[in-house]
Amino acid sequence: MVKQDAEEIKKFVRERYAGIARQQASSCCAPQSCAAPSCCSPSAWEGDHSQKLYSEEELADLSANITSLGCGNPVALAELRPGDVVLDLGSGVGLDCFLSAQRVGPQGKVIGLDMTPEMIQQARANAKELSLENVEFRLGEMEHMPIESESVDTVISNCVINLSPDKDAVFREVFRVLKPGGMLCVSDITTHGELPAQVRQSLEQWAGCVAGALEETVYLDKIRAAGFVEPEVVRVDPPTCGGGTAGEGDQIASITVQALKPK
Repeated sequence: MVKQDAEEIKKFVRERYAGIARQQASSCCAPQSCAAPSCCSPSAWEGDHSQKLYSEEELADLSANITSLGCGNPVALAELRPGDVVLDLGSGVGLDCFLSAQRVGPQGKVIGLDMTPEMIQQARANAKELSLENVEFRLGEMEHMPIESESVDTVISNCVINLSPDKDAVFREVFRVLKPGGMLCVSDITTHGELPAQVRQSLEQWAGCVAGALEETVYLDKIRAAGFVEPEVVRVDPPTCGGGTAGEGDQIASITVQALKPK
């Protein structure tokens, strides 16, 4: 198979997630089109895996229809404070934004950024239902954020940066929008060992959070290269995949990483 280019990958991922938003599905992949199990596919999780990532207390005040498409819980580890400005990359239907909004309070602000119009529409509807006035959702790409420089205290993301074909650009943009001393706290999929070529070259596996995953050491090196200091893996979850037909099950895991922009 010919290696896919960046725009083709983005188009496929955007269309996949648009379908998820329309269906209000609770998985990274649309159930009818996943070619093989991945850490974000329905076969890797039983039911709504929000219950596996978040506590009952965190979810108590949210609608049962607001589900997670992620692989971790960066909000719990991000050390958010009242009054903070938070940016969520790939905010989906808004779950991590709404949890962040509870932590930063009415004096704080949460911005959800997503490249899929259908996700933005659903997230805004969810925010209206929850009567949250300190959350807003913007349409845009992580590689070119419609966010003012040095305007954000904390950037979070949940199993989304792996979907970008240009992660260097993402981390440079995160560095740009953070205030001096600001924190990056992301959960994402990383690999141990090289994945098979048919996985790397598959659009299905890109949308399934696998093909774009990096080796953990490479992931941290890209964060450092963007200018961050002290990147640290603060949580590692064991592989959740069942080793699908692509054979990647024992090679991928979810990590949560923190890093600081120098003051």
